[in-house]
Amino acid sequence: MTDPVPLGDSGLQVSRLALGSWRTYERISRERGVSVMKAAREAGISFLDDARYNDETGQAPIPSGYSEIVFGELYRAAGWRRPETVISNKLWWEFWPDESPAQELAGSLSRMGLDYVDLIYSEVPPDGVPLDEAVGMITDLISAGAARSWGTLNWPPALMEQAWQHAERAGVPGPVATQPPYSLVKRDVVEDPEMARVTAERGIAIVASYALAGGVLTGKYARNPDAGRASGQLGQPRYERAAAAGAMLSELAAELGRDPAQLAMAFALVNPSVSVLLFGATTPEQVASNAGALAVADSLTAAEIERLRGVGADGADGAAGAAG
Repeated sequence: MTDPVPLGDSGLQVSRLALGSWRTYERISRERGVSVMKAAREAGISFLDDARYNDETGQAPIPSGYSEIVFGELYRAAGWRRPETVISNKLWWEFWPDESPAQELAGSLSRMGLDYVDLIYSEVPPDGVPLDEAVGMITDLISAGAARSWGTLNWPPALMEQAWQHAERAGVPGPVATQPPYSLVKRDVVEDPEMARVTAERGIAIVASYALAGGVLTGKYARNPDAGRASGQLGQPRYERAAAAGAMLSELAAELGRDPAQLAMAFALVNPSVSVLLFGATTPEQVASNAGALAVADSLTAAEIERLRGVGADGADGAAGAAG
């Protein structure tokens, strides 16, 4: 693992890879979940991302947020030490105005069994909530000690800049991180010149997500079309371009003697605008393999990077992206 990097202007230091938990831990055994968490710690990962979402298994004891309960249990069982870990979560504004941001985060903290998060990402505030009031409510979470910093999720760069201007006038912290999708087949958000300008000028870290396009860029479907959740759907618009890019990537990986998933992640890591790459894993072996993407990114020649950027370049923004 490389040396820690700054999380924007937050003052926090994080690993270049972050382990996510989106649609993961409630779908695997507790034993395997603990092993995934331990593997991440052993790989030098210090940045963990969690979020509340609705149960999709039909077996959770609560309809929403069970993911946070499982995350907290696995986190403690794996022996993580809180002062050495940076943990992020999401503020969805889903139940506004019946539930304030403070109440929403309090619920998440209770379910995770934590006193605070290091970073709270905010979704775009609901219609009817003025941006200056939204910034005030978000930064109140920091002054109350429930969060140490805040970031954005799905905010266009112009809105991020406006948020910073409101924060400066009010004397409160501005956003220090943003979490957009970024992959060989989803490039537009991160490579938008305005996004690059705002994040650089405002000290906002880009925490790239969905680099493997839901697993389609790992090469597993080239080996076995029934290998994962996208089986039987690779011809649908949601996955079609990613499937084509995945086939190209597998060919390039074979030629270069590389692992396709590591190459797909290296694509994001070689972009100097990307501070951190977020990934998910369901086995400790996946964690170890994905951690190897850092070495691959460091070893690629300029010519190899150019060839890698050519994979999926045509219609690169047609695939669906998702954070987590």
